Amino acid sequence: MHRFVLHNDQIHEATESVLMPGQVGLLAGWGVFSTLRVVEGVPFAYERHWERMRRDARALRVPFATDPDYIRSRVLRLIQANGAANATLRVAVVRNGGGIWQGPGDRDFDLIALTADMKDWGGGVKLSVHAQARHAACEFRGTKILSWALNLAMLEEAQEAGFDEVILLNERGEVSECTSANIFAAQGSQVWTPPLDSGCLPGVTRELLLEEVRVEGISTGERTLLPEDLERASEVFITSTTRGLLPVLSIEGRPVRQAGDIRRRLQEAFGRCVDAYVAQHSQNRLPSRS
Repeated sequence: MHRFVLHNDQIHEATESVLMPGQVGLLAGWGVFSTLRVVEGVPFAYERHWERMRRDARALRVPFATDPDYIRSRVLRLIQANGAANATLRVAVVRNGGGIWQGPGDRDFDLIALTADMKDWGGGVKLSVHAQARHAACEFRGTKILSWALNLAMLEEAQEAGFDEVILLNERGEVSECTSANIFAAQGSQVWTPPLDSGCLPGVTRELLLEEVRVEGISTGERTLLPEDLERASEVFITSTTRGLLPVLSIEGRPVRQAGDIRRRLQEAFGRCVDAYVAQHSQNRLPSRS
């Protein structure tokens, strides 16, 4: 994590004490968050991240800013303060009121943001499989809530066993997602990802691949996937804001086929999408500190 953090309207040293014990959202994980990639000072796909946070906040009864620029303007100041022109940005909105443990204060929610260096994810990932890890029938499926401990526990267990990430199955035994990534499987020129009713998160990179990124001769879509579909696929890859499109090397120790160049071509097209967005929104970034 970088030196400075954003807390509501102020930039603080990360070592400062600015939170209160009675903040219900922190005690109960009652809030929403998103992780963005900062490219040349521009928070990539900010509008999509903001809209998902707004939608999740409404579902979880978390107060949320009505103006997208409320959050954007403040995180741009954080990016500038940390000199984080190319970095990872974490934004959280925390509910402050509700229940007997509510502390004093007049704010409905707190805005917290942090930046960190981009992580090197390597050339691919080794995945394990975790059954009954997503409840597809839950009304809160796909919400990105601050209560992230279950994902972290499953990820830590997998990493202790020598894996990099975990494929999470739902109660029907279908592939849903990973702990912090969506998953795609190529079958020839067709690329499939689990539908939202599998219980997966509507990731921003996932949305862009389905809605905006176009490569001649390649089609992308949603389809129910079972573990055996991944075994039969010509390529499997995971996607997230910080990873881009990362190939899957093995699942439960069994090598995954790398029988084509579908992922590479989609990654190149996605890179062009990022470049176009940054060029379009470069006027909104704050000038670098001298």
